[in-house]
Amino acid sequence: MSIRVCVVGAGCSGITTIKNLLQAGVENIVCYEQQSVIGGNWVYTADIGHSSVCETTHIISSKSLSEYSDFPMPDDYPDYPSHRQVLSYFEAYADHYGVKPYIRFNTRINHISKIDGEKWKVQADDGTEEVFDYLLIASGHHAVPRHPILQGDFKGTYIHSHAFKNNTPFKDKNVLVIGAGNSGCDCAVECSRVAEKVWISMRRPHYIIPKFFLGKPTDTFNKGMSFLPEWMAGPLRKLSLKVQIGSYEEYGLKNPDFPIVKDHPTLNSELLYKIRHGNVLPKPGIKSVHENNVTFEDESTEQVDVIIGATGYKIFTPFFDSDFLDYSEADRVELYLRMFHPVHRTLIFIGLVQPQGAVWPLSDAQAQLAANYIIGNYRIPANVGALARKDSDFIERSFLKSKRHTIEVHYHPYLKTLQREIPTKAPQWSSKAMSHA
Repeated sequence: MSIRVCVVGAGCSGITTIKNLLQAGVENIVCYEQQSVIGGNWVYTADIGHSSVCETTHIISSKSLSEYSDFPMPDDYPDYPSHRQVLSYFEAYADHYGVKPYIRFNTRINHISKIDGEKWKVQADDGTEEVFDYLLIASGHHAVPRHPILQGDFKGTYIHSHAFKNNTPFKDKNVLVIGAGNSGCDCAVECSRVAEKVWISMRRPHYIIPKFFLGKPTDTFNKGMSFLPEWMAGPLRKLSLKVQIGSYEEYGLKNPDFPIVKDHPTLNSELLYKIRHGNVLPKPGIKSVHENNVTFEDESTEQVDVIIGATGYKIFTPFFDSDFLDYSEADRVELYLRMFHPVHRTLIFIGLVQPQGAVWPLSDAQAQLAANYIIGNYRIPANVGALARKDSDFIERSFLKSKRHTIEVHYHPYLKTLQREIPTKAPQWSSKAMSHA
């Protein structure tokens, strides 16, 4: 097919985008990848760079709910595979579907501009300049840290969790972690193994959820409740959590006063254990900082050597002019189905979602729908702008107001929505597609 498609990024979303384009018969594909290998955020390195996984990272969604739709993870993988196993899985997927020949490794995009005919001019750092009919952004949203705002002048060491690779630098230190999301809890737990003291600061209550319930991964339990009405499922979730951990007040934490599904979940089986053993000490939000002294909202003060900001990331599209498109400080990201831009009809985002679950199956479904749109097998509704606004309205109603929730989705309902949109006669992978790959 003569349609030229540019894919930005060869991480988990980029490789499934290429695969689904090939499945639809689109072969004129160029995928730009700034690293020398596929995997994006899951390429672990001890150096500070694009990746944000640390040495001990395991996924927080179970393997059965994390795999691509037509490529299961190996049977011998554990319930929660390590980053090394995840990267091996991506490599096997890419090799099986022959996506690597379409990737230009070690190539960073300097600039992308829209030109006449709804086309895109892509300028890369290798000096090349090419024009494409469609632009699919699959570069993720975990590359540019969002830092906490601290009142005062901290004289100790500050890093963002993006730069946390292992706990070695924190041996015998007094460490304060800001933020109780998945990265913050992981940093606190890992530091507690070697540090003198570890505190974790939370501005507001969070649900800290163990990774297993009744011997099964917690997300598989939640999947079973996805068929129930929310008025029934919500109380059951809270009851099951109370059976496991009791009250958060018993851990020195505030009990959340909102439903579990209104916040991005923190899956961690060790933090509450560490708190009850005195290895991690909970603290409220930070009031001020003076040299190495941190004063909290309860007026307590601690002397801190290191602060780790685990306060999330900005949506970053550095290749666009900021006056063309910039979501980095946006309170709303208005995209139809979380992927189709309402104005630029040849611009599609793949994987720009923060799911209460794994992103890879969602990117897979998004990519299949995008590929069918590109070949004319799917049409965007005429009122796409209104629908995109409705999507963002739903997010604002469904989740707590926060920068981290601007692209939040409920995993199972959102996946079902995408699957309903995929045409019944969508091309499937075949020997013909394999021969072209």
